[in-house]
Amino acid sequence: MNILVINAGSSSLKYQLLNPETQEVLAKGLCERIGIDGKFTYKPAGKEAIKAADVAMPTHSEAIQTVLNALVDEKNGVIGSMKEIDAVGHRVVHGGEKFAQSVLITDEVMAAIEECNPLAPLHNPANIIGIKACQQLMPGTPMVAVFDTAFHQTMPPVAYTYALPYEYYTQDKVRRYGFHGTSHKYIAGRAAAMLGKPIEELKLISCHLGNGSSITAIDGGKSVDTSMGFTPLAGLPMGTRAGDIDAGIMEYLMNKYNMDIKEMLNVLNKQSGVQGISGVSSDFRDLEQATAEGNQRAALALRVFEYSVKKLIGAYAAAMGGVDAIIFTAGVGENGPETRANAVSGLEYMGVKIDPEKNNTRGKEVDVSADDAKVRVLVIPTNEELMIAMDTAAIVKG
Repeated sequence: MNILVINAGSSSLKYQLLNPETQEVLAKGLCERIGIDGKFTYKPAGKEAIKAADVAMPTHSEAIQTVLNALVDEKNGVIGSMKEIDAVGHRVVHGGEKFAQSVLITDEVMAAIEECNPLAPLHNPANIIGIKACQQLMPGTPMVAVFDTAFHQTMPPVAYTYALPYEYYTQDKVRRYGFHGTSHKYIAGRAAAMLGKPIEELKLISCHLGNGSSITAIDGGKSVDTSMGFTPLAGLPMGTRAGDIDAGIMEYLMNKYNMDIKEMLNVLNKQSGVQGISGVSSDFRDLEQATAEGNQRAALALRVFEYSVKKLIGAYAAAMGGVDAIIFTAGVGENGPETRANAVSGLEYMGVKIDPEKNNTRGKEVDVSADDAKVRVLVIPTNEELMIAMDTAAIVKG
């Protein structure tokens, strides 16, 4: 079964064609600068990537048509015809409280996704554009929406309720939603397989650490708490995002520097995080290099990030009444041995202990715990596209 996975942004579109049963990726790539001067990347399995600039992509429809043309191309295509695409899985960032799982896209589902636009104004409208473009070009092909927020809909009210006037929740849906759900769901399943235990018996803490970062407490395969909130701005300090701060800071800075709310949010979203602390970069590799060269602010940025991760691990272990495994994933989690070691340093009292030699690894699925550790520490590369494809295939098969 071949599933086309689409992740549409406002001016870009990532895609993969893969078989969720064999996990084989037939082709993948990226459409960039849609509506400007389209750039197209296409990489068929086993071959070099093909890149083209100034491709006519005035809208997402032309971008998706470019993708489809490449997939069936006589020379570099990977399928004989469009009929070999059994379904399309669409990443949708926000499903609000309406969607606790992936769903087959209908007119009613589209209307419900559009109702969530105010909750994710930068993402959902772009996701909808991608869906509509595929519907236009691939009539009759089943389409499935896979939501970043759906996995976290199992959180109890005690975890998702903010201490605001309750009417803001009942009338305006202001609550903790959480994000990166597809990633957290995927690596929880892989962790259960690595540990050789049913996921229903496990308490897991999933650390998705990258330019955007979130941590999730997963009890019995279900999300029971997560660090991102009403928006992806909450939780850990990230590449350029501030994470959790005292809200009063906003009023103080806005008054002192005569900023409006848009300017303040730009600071919090795009000028803060480890970039704001370090003054060097939002890329953790740059910070590691600067730290090695004696840059104290870069070192501080890394330590603040690692300390925040450690605090949440402790909090979620307390919330679940224990933990069986801590999982690191995404760019920093998969490729940052020092970050992993520092994030769990001092948690030996919980039974957490890393083997330095095992931990000296990047981008591989491995248990880096010491042999006598009671709590396992796992590194698991995430695969959101595969998770989307698996969900899509399951729904289409019924």
